[in-house]
Amino acid sequence: MMLHFPDPARLKTKKIVFEDVFAALDCGTLEQLKELSSKRRAIEETINATSSITEAIAREMSGGLTSQNEQDLQKLKHYLPLLENLVFHVDMVSSNSQMVRWISNLRIQWASALTSTLPFLNLMGPKFFQVNDIRFELGMNLFLYGAILRERALEVMPEDLVQSATLFREAAGVYHHLSHGGLSSLQSANSVQRPPEATYSVTTVMSLICLAEAQIVTIMKAEQKRTTAGLLGKLHYGVSEFLDEATSLLHPRTSELKDISPRLLEYISSCKALHELRSQKYLAEELRAAGQVGVAIGVLTEALTNAKKRTPGEESWKDVIKKEIDDAAEALRKLESENEFVWHDKIASGDELPLPQGSRIVKIVPYHPTRCEAPLVFKL
Repeated sequence: MMLHFPDPARLKTKKIVFEDVFAALDCGTLEQLKELSSKRRAIEETINATSSITEAIAREMSGGLTSQNEQDLQKLKHYLPLLENLVFHVDMVSSNSQMVRWISNLRIQWASALTSTLPFLNLMGPKFFQVNDIRFELGMNLFLYGAILRERALEVMPEDLVQSATLFREAAGVYHHLSHGGLSSLQSANSVQRPPEATYSVTTVMSLICLAEAQIVTIMKAEQKRTTAGLLGKLHYGVSEFLDEATSLLHPRTSELKDISPRLLEYISSCKALHELRSQKYLAEELRAAGQVGVAIGVLTEALTNAKKRTPGEESWKDVIKKEIDDAAEALRKLESENEFVWHDKIASGDELPLPQGSRIVKIVPYHPTRCEAPLVFKL
């Protein structure tokens, strides 16, 4: 069972009408700007929960898609190529003073889902960040796209583990694209206050989280195939290694991360604790099979001690980890009873215990942006 952390998809944004800001030189450009506004409006209404469209109409408009996540992904797939084309043309004249004014007049504003005060807990309403850079709009939409891919991956998991893992890997690829060039113009603007979603650290962390989640689903498939305990233990510890790497990037050493969500930190910590415990359970099982009962008892004893120190506050996460702790405690009780009556092995501890070994086997599915190559001509 996986821990669920849906917060990254809870972004909010303010309305943008492109044709009210940019002056088009021809009808084709005006139509493109209107199309941009129309496609963005569909996204605005979804994430801001302002749409008056019924479920039946939404399903019909999407070509029969019944999943809200699939419908939202389709909206983003319609908008992103148009937005990529606008970014391409804006970049060609980015130093033009008129274009600079237009971008400023767009008032591109997004509220973060990963700040220390989450929008749904803030009685004053979410804090919106305005960044006068068209790549901010592109970056936030890509972040949202990755977040909804994660939600869709979780949605299909009960029916199709292979598709679920692929979707998590695709989400990891989107965040990798963002952290390795998608936010390039924003990284240099250090003086501009940005939401965490528009920083290298957080997009890299999200890529690592998605890879960890893809590996968790891959482990579920391996468990169905009755893969050996030794390999399963290494795969679970590989999840922990992904999350260790993510944790190292979230140290509050930079001003851009001073307001990072404690729920994000707790999710990473809780998920890491869960899979470390699962890893040690499988290691103990492998050691028991090899006749090293005393070492297996030592491994489980230490694993349980560590897991009990890291119980999360989130009730749904706490329930999952508590069940894992109870299962491990029962396995330990049986091992101790067996050792007392049959083996009489010395219980290992400290340096006598084997060091955990991890294996990371999942990789990103690279994200390749597509651009609608329609010409845009402005009155500059």
